[in-house]
Amino acid sequence: MTMSISTLDRIIDSRRRRLRRYVLLIAMLSVIVVALFALTLLLGQSFTPPGDVVRVLLGENVPGAAFTVGQLRLPRAMLSVLAGLSFGLGGVAFQTLLRNPLASPDIIGISSGASAAAVFAIVVLSLKGPVVSLVAVTAGLGVALLVYGLSFRNGVAGTRLILVGIGVSAMLESMIAYILSQAPAWTLQEAMRWLTGSVNGAQLVQAAPLLASLAVFGGLLLSRARDLEALRLGDDTAAALGVGVSRTRVLVIVAAVGMIASATAVTGPIAFVAFLSGPIAARIMGSGGSLLIPSALIGAVLALGGDYAGQFLLSSRYPVGVVTGAFGAPYLIFLIIRANRTGGTL
Repeated sequence: MTMSISTLDRIIDSRRRRLRRYVLLIAMLSVIVVALFALTLLLGQSFTPPGDVVRVLLGENVPGAAFTVGQLRLPRAMLSVLAGLSFGLGGVAFQTLLRNPLASPDIIGISSGASAAAVFAIVVLSLKGPVVSLVAVTAGLGVALLVYGLSFRNGVAGTRLILVGIGVSAMLESMIAYILSQAPAWTLQEAMRWLTGSVNGAQLVQAAPLLASLAVFGGLLLSRARDLEALRLGDDTAAALGVGVSRTRVLVIVAAVGMIASATAVTGPIAFVAFLSGPIAARIMGSGGSLLIPSALIGAVLALGGDYAGQFLLSSRYPVGVVTGAFGAPYLIFLIIRANRTGGTL
């Protein structure tokens, strides 16, 4: 009996240590996001004193700072944070659900679907503003259903879904290339934003739909965090633990696609943020604990850091999607090489 009590105490103590470490790491990631957000507001081509920044955030009309901070820096920072949270959270949801690090929305065609629809709406239909975003979100959901349906055969295997998604993505990229080749010059620049991912020309009004999407779909994902963790053990094990596998799959896919498509509709497909956030979170957090919140925070770090680096730390100015793409592509190659060497699956 003494031994059993001792073992139980060790288990409880181990869980407490893991929980403390989990909370500490989330707090550290949150501090990094806040620090990057503050850096974006304070320092660009010129330095704005913290007092002026606070006054602008409180709604005061500070000469110079009201424009620099309120209309240029703050919208960029807000959209970067919200899009990064959305991409990170949606990406890790797919990777966890399908138990494969390659099962991120920008690999399996969801981002390409939203981008293709947006480019078609801009170039062919001459649409603008919120209508383009609505078309992009709808197309993202449609592509997700198409990929899921084509890969369904007595269930959905992660590898099969990824291969189908890559094929659909290649078709959509070809469609985008053809539309752009026929695009008039005055719509080409706006359409190109949907291919690179950018927060150039950001406006605060664009943050509202992203915030609403994050609240609804993100809240739905977080409410399913425990069921999603159970699915990592396999469908049979999850079912034995009382998880409604089919229902959870549908809810997670709808929520993840909704967030990814909504973010893509505002910023374009910021390359590899959805793909990188989950694996980075897994390495930082280790075993134990849901990766949803850590991945969302890392997504915000990547988007904020990528945009700031693209604007001020490189020899020329680059959209955030170019910076994150340059960082993410080598990791994708590394992941494939490592899987081949170990003889494991992707």
